[in-house]
Amino acid sequence: MKILVTGAAGFIGMHVARRLLERGDTVVGIDNLNDYYDPKLKHARLAQLTSYPGFRFEWMDIGDRLAIARLFDQVKFDRVVHLAAQAGVRHSIVNPDAYIDSNLVGFANVLEGCRHQRLEHLVYASSSSVYGGNTKVPFSEEDAVDHPISLYAATKKANELMAHSYSHLYGLPTTGLRFFTVYGPWGRPDMAYFLFVKSILEGRPINVFNSGIMKRDFTYIDDVLEGVVRVLDRSASPMQDSQAPFRVFNIGNHEPVELLEFIGCIEKCLGKTAQKNMLPMQEGDVLETFADVCALEAWVGFRPSIPIRQGLATFIDWYRSYYADSELLVSSSK
Repeated sequence: MKILVTGAAGFIGMHVARRLLERGDTVVGIDNLNDYYDPKLKHARLAQLTSYPGFRFEWMDIGDRLAIARLFDQVKFDRVVHLAAQAGVRHSIVNPDAYIDSNLVGFANVLEGCRHQRLEHLVYASSSSVYGGNTKVPFSEEDAVDHPISLYAATKKANELMAHSYSHLYGLPTTGLRFFTVYGPWGRPDMAYFLFVKSILEGRPINVFNSGIMKRDFTYIDDVLEGVVRVLDRSASPMQDSQAPFRVFNIGNHEPVELLEFIGCIEKCLGKTAQKNMLPMQEGDVLETFADVCALEAWVGFRPSIPIRQGLATFIDWYRSYYADSELLVSSSK
């Protein structure tokens, strides 16, 4: 199959593209390689893909309507995995334009390309952020998600609505995946676990918001990857209350972890104790995330299960290896 992966230089995008290449698919990857975080990491991820003969990379911004239209005109795709987006809850508070351009305009451009090709399946990244301040746990796909508490969350909910309209109007099979705090090797440097490891190794304090009184459903990248590929291979079909070939699934570990317990696990893996700055709750943050994954398991026969200690140990091994020649680990060993 020929598959388009948007955000191919991103954390999840690189892993998905590599899995598809390893099983023999042809993959076209696009990314704009922006500087939201260090582009060197994005280039290093791409280097993991370029050795595969079935991979082709195109520098492209999904917000560029003409460029996306040309790509779909030139290449006939069987399926699309849309992972490109402006990420980050707190960044959306200070730079909302980036989220409008990428997450709304960019998604519309991808939808248009898909519907003109009438491809087999579009799988796209949503987020657990759509649940906003919901207090009923675990979070179920059947819960109302009408009160987002960040613009990032609002754009992801909008993506689901946009996808449903295209599924209804044009018969385009679409599946949205609500990811729950994905972590692991090649991860994003702006994520808390990455920042914690970096600061602890450097001997600097870490910021612990709401004094650590919160829980997260941390989901290891290999579990997310397995879920994405299995869902991609089963095209969305209409549900009982809709004639549209449209689905939405949670992908989470279904085992929330207290933040202080999470930090303690990092400390054990590193053999170092963190200095903690206890701070109040951040704007746009939530107290708990907790995924109900029954629908995912019923649909593709899979539920995430990798325990936090195992996942963190693997991430830390990767981190030490990746930054082995940097000043970070040199200084931390003195």
